[in-house]
Amino acid sequence: MSLSRRAFLTQTGLIGCSLAASPLVTPVSFAATPGENRLIVIILRGGMDGMGVVTPYGDPNYAALRGALPFDGPQGAIDLDGFFALHPALAPLMPMWQAGQLAFAHAVSTPYRDKRSHFDGQDILEAGISDLSQGLSRDGWLNRMLQHYPGVTTETAYAVGRDALMVLNGAAPVLRWSPNADLALSPQALRLAEIVMAEDPAMAAALAKAYDLADSDGDPIAVEGGMDEMMAMVRQDMKGAAQGRTETRVAKFVADRLSAEARVAAFSLNGWDTHNGQARSLPRALGRLAQTLLALQADMAPGVWDRTAIVAMTEFGRTARMNGTKGTDHGTGGAMLMAGGAIRGGRVFTDWPGLSEADLFDRRDLMPTSDVRRYAGWLMPGLFGLSHGMVEGAVFPGVDLGADPGLLA
Repeated sequence: MSLSRRAFLTQTGLIGCSLAASPLVTPVSFAATPGENRLIVIILRGGMDGMGVVTPYGDPNYAALRGALPFDGPQGAIDLDGFFALHPALAPLMPMWQAGQLAFAHAVSTPYRDKRSHFDGQDILEAGISDLSQGLSRDGWLNRMLQHYPGVTTETAYAVGRDALMVLNGAAPVLRWSPNADLALSPQALRLAEIVMAEDPAMAAALAKAYDLADSDGDPIAVEGGMDEMMAMVRQDMKGAAQGRTETRVAKFVADRLSAEARVAAFSLNGWDTHNGQARSLPRALGRLAQTLLALQADMAPGVWDRTAIVAMTEFGRTARMNGTKGTDHGTGGAMLMAGGAIRGGRVFTDWPGLSEADLFDRRDLMPTSDVRRYAGWLMPGLFGLSHGMVEGAVFPGVDLGADPGLLA
């Protein structure tokens, strides 16, 4: 009896029977580019409260909006520069700050205004465009960067997972993989796959790549228990995701790939929507972010961290005032984070607008004074040699880069 490749893939569950549809999966996208510099883009989904993360306690109007900021004790804020203070949940990152490898940009946003929808805000953030009036761009700004980078080489395109990561959608081929989407087959099934694919070099190469990626997150491909063993691995992965271990696995996977051929990576972290009980939810999200950054630093091969820039961006900030449920609602201006050995850190980049009621956007939000695209755009000439005109015209159409803020070491 002959067995087609399509039938084999369907019957063995090689595609589609893992965690691809699980909302706990964190998809990671990669692209290999020439050169030694690396760029990691982290999308912070939900709207991070920039004023809660990097607090402008030196603004004379801050205390009236949110109350005095405690500095005493292990749970107190950490002074950065006499005006801004860091949330205590990010205290593990202070060695990066002191080493000049951590920075923030404040009072920033995308061009998105007024409607404050997570969906539209994230679409604009990842597309890197000014608005949605002409229809949503089908490609993301990080993919457009790759399209205009001379001599780009990439692995075969590969996609697994529910979140397509629009920031890397586009014509430039990228690898897509979710570390929690296990590929688990019996030894006999693995051998059968090799036999079936042997007559098709392209499929054989894709299968070999799938083996390589599946092995790279630490879980074995070959399992003696067949489907029962595979489902046990799936349940274990879901349990680990619920307990917050997914970020560590993602970081290790990204670090391993960037230590090899990949030069660009993107993934997302959820949990930044703090409508109520922000004192509980924001520290949890910040703890996961800190853990992710520290794991990236620790797991990269020697010297790779020094050539890496990380930018963490969110779709919008949150209201300047706390609401009645001790949370913050969807806002406008916020903050973004930059880290890595390639970053000239130890600074908060901002044109601070002030927090008097007249200074607030719509008298409710932090007024944005700069575009998140400007900071992301200024990384590209130094890291990958793109011209300013290419960044302003093709990668982030319509953005004004302005003067060089000096982000790179």
